[in-house]
Amino acid sequence: MIDEINKIMESIDYGWVDKNHQTHSNVDDSFSDNYILQSPDDLLKSKTGNCWDQVELERKLFEKGHIKFDTYSIIYYGKKELPNHTFIIYDDNGSYFWYEHSWIKYQGLHKFNSVIDALKDIKEKFINTEIKEDFNPYNLCIYKYKKPRYNISSFEFYKHIESGENIIV
Repeated sequence: MIDEINKIMESIDYGWVDKNHQTHSNVDDSFSDNYILQSPDDLLKSKTGNCWDQVELERKLFEKGHIKFDTYSIIYYGKKELPNHTFIIYDDNGSYFWYEHSWIKYQGLHKFNSVIDALKDIKEKFINTEIKEDFNPYNLCIYKYKKPRYNISSFEFYKHIESGENIIV
């Protein structure tokens, strides 16, 4: 089933779609005011989505395959642009896999002995790649979150994530 999910995800490019259904390849100053979270079907049509959009398509595909998973978001509140990333960790008979498509540098499957081991690894990679300097551990949060409504703004998506479970790693 993972191979089937990979084939579908390979057709998706990183970027985002605005309220007017225009695609953008880079996150810029217009993102926070114009972004809408695409439904999985909309993402399959646009073929362009950020990690938020891509995780929602992955959610649909994992559910269809009856694969046990959870969705997570890591957010750093210490910078104006709020660096963040959403991702899936799934359980395969007691082994845990970080399924990554949108973060190109780490794209693929990453196997761990526990969810906490996976989250520690992702946290370290996020800090080293996205934060780099002036890191304050008190500004970093990891949330486990449930399915959001679609066609919501970036602000509404952040609020949805923040209503999830804050995971201490």
